[in-house]
Amino acid sequence: MTNVVEFEERHTASGKRLGIARLNSEKSLNALSLEMIQLLQPQLDAWAGDPDIACVWLEGAGEKAFCAGGDIVAMYNAMRDQPGELVDEVADFFSQEYRLDYTIQSYPKPFVLWGDGIVMGGGMGLMNGASHRVVTERSLLAMPEITIGLYPDVGATHFLNQMPQGCGLFLGLTGAQINASDALFLKLADHFVASSSKDQVLSALLDLQWGETASLNQQKVTDVFAQIGATDSKHRPAGQVEPHHELIKELTSGDDISAVTAAITGLETDDKWLSRASKTLANGCPMTAHIVWNQLHFGKDLPLADCFRLELTLSVKCATRGDFAEGIRALLIDKDKQPNWQHASVAEVPAADVDGFFTSPWSQDEHPLADLGHS
Repeated sequence: MTNVVEFEERHTASGKRLGIARLNSEKSLNALSLEMIQLLQPQLDAWAGDPDIACVWLEGAGEKAFCAGGDIVAMYNAMRDQPGELVDEVADFFSQEYRLDYTIQSYPKPFVLWGDGIVMGGGMGLMNGASHRVVTERSLLAMPEITIGLYPDVGATHFLNQMPQGCGLFLGLTGAQINASDALFLKLADHFVASSSKDQVLSALLDLQWGETASLNQQKVTDVFAQIGATDSKHRPAGQVEPHHELIKELTSGDDISAVTAAITGLETDDKWLSRASKTLANGCPMTAHIVWNQLHFGKDLPLADCFRLELTLSVKCATRGDFAEGIRALLIDKDKQPNWQHASVAEVPAADVDGFFTSPWSQDEHPLADLGHS
């Protein structure tokens, strides 16, 4: 039986070891399942505490994707069987996923994320926390949750707010797909190397003289990617976001979500990337647009652990009172791509309905992520 996550350790020239983890579900584009999470968490914890592990590397099997998102079909089945209820399977998945994301965010050693191919949804959560986030000419990133009635989670409350002005809101509302050059501009990635340079990078890491000082080890990894990336830069694709940044700032400058939505969906352009983004928002979940607007404004100054606690509240509310199940049905179950959203438009969503998503079903002490950032 094939393991959904593969682990190996390689010896370095300095006597230390490199820990390698590989999401191993090519058929599903390495979609992140609960089983994957439950295998990754204890292994990453063990490597963090092992003084002989100098660096951790996380990748996806195959050449198509690092990780195309979470295993939302499993969640759909649980929601369908218990409509309107707080389903344990859904709460468990999100809480364990966010705990894993936070582990990577606060990892004490160099953590390399090989973001080759598709990196979406849950894959973005794994990638964003790494100390060295690597993209290639094949990288395709997105947070497309507006198409399924969810919202950009996995720490997006934090990382969308770190982007150049207007870009986080625009990407959260439109689910726009971005490439390696966009990822670098948006602070979603740290290094570009060609996909063909993977073995060269691994060999260079194995040849490093690893020490005991974390900051020096981090710099050594950075130097490896800088050196190889300098020769690979000719493979970088043309950016799509930076050339349109002034327009994106203008489109997202409205005083409320209805104004911003109207500006983006009313855009008339021959640019295919912008046009696709506009249409995705026009067809997307109206409640998701409100959640994105509020999470980015409310979460702007939240510590990272509080961002994950907020997102767990939002995620279980999407499962119990939102359009999440309907979005999955339309896209992945019946595949009719005709979701019947609860609200006809962004302008018609009552404020009271939105407020309900931000009210936690748990007390502060009972929150499943109450200990995050304190242990």
